[in-house]
Amino acid sequence: MATDIGLETGKAADESFRVGFLLIENFTLIALATAVEPLRVANQLAGTELYSWKLLTAEGGYARASDGITMVPDASIREDHSFDLVIVVAGIDVTRSFSRHEVQWLKQMARRHVLMGAVCTGPYVLASAGLLDGYACSAHWECLEAMQEDFPRVQTNNHLFTVERERMTCTGGTVPMHMMLSFLGRRHGQELSNAVSHMFVCDRIREEREQQPMPMHPGLARAQPKLAEAAQLMEANIEEPLELQELATLAGISRRQLERLFLKHLGCTPSRYYLRVRLNRARRLLKQTSCSIVEIASMCGFVSATHFSRCYRKTMGRAPKYERMEAFAPSRAEALMTDTMDSLPSSSLQALKRARTEPTYGTFETSAGRAVSG
Repeated sequence: MATDIGLETGKAADESFRVGFLLIENFTLIALATAVEPLRVANQLAGTELYSWKLLTAEGGYARASDGITMVPDASIREDHSFDLVIVVAGIDVTRSFSRHEVQWLKQMARRHVLMGAVCTGPYVLASAGLLDGYACSAHWECLEAMQEDFPRVQTNNHLFTVERERMTCTGGTVPMHMMLSFLGRRHGQELSNAVSHMFVCDRIREEREQQPMPMHPGLARAQPKLAEAAQLMEANIEEPLELQELATLAGISRRQLERLFLKHLGCTPSRYYLRVRLNRARRLLKQTSCSIVEIASMCGFVSATHFSRCYRKTMGRAPKYERMEAFAPSRAEALMTDTMDSLPSSSLQALKRARTEPTYGTFETSAGRAVSG
């Protein structure tokens, strides 16, 4: 059986490789599609079944994606399966979307030496099963804080994807495609991987260690690399915030240049932007973890819970305790949404209901750096 991701799979390159995709409730459809499609096209180009796959759910029932679209699985995890690789596909509200039964099944697959993977927020589920302890791991930036707090033995990073021994994990969006293209290259050579990439009109295969872009407009980040570097330094130093002079020095510019860049391109001072970065992290921790408000205040670099609450209320428009109450009482929010949005199609209504409890709901940042309420 397989012992490593990539070259040492324990199977010949022309032997059918069996992949199971475990769909967690509220999974992200684009993450599933971009993970499956490279396998389909590899078969098409090779003219043989290099890969076979099954979509799985806990009980064999329908799986609803975060956009409200319903998927019909091939089987349940209660049936007997023989896989070479299992990939967990998750999405929004991941900390409350999976079951103990799914965790136990993943442990069982790992004991059989099945290769394990996860996309988007799926690494959180693998970590909950203890299957990422001691491993480097990539995950969508939205759940990184929750993973760092809940699973200290997992070596989280901000790479697009990570392949280490018998584990592979990646961020969301279209990144699963690049992880699977890399996987194809390891197993069959770069020629097939490049051919699959061309079928997707993909101009290049992204490298494993590339950093996932954090919430800054990508065009702006490319045009203003010093601004992007300063923003990334802020993201990496939240618990112990850097002084602005130190931040400027690390970015290789003067403090005055730093202030001009933020004012010109983001419409705010560096201090204001830094505060929002810390408060956005606090918002995700409030919604995704059970850490106390005092603990979250400390994790986000505030001198006291009182100071944190005051800043949070002023910037986010509500006290931290009310943010948490809404996150852990979704039924009330859903009732309100149902009363006011009955005219929406059911799938979009379902998606919007779920999005309401998400950490980034209502705090979308425009390219000018100003928040737009949802």
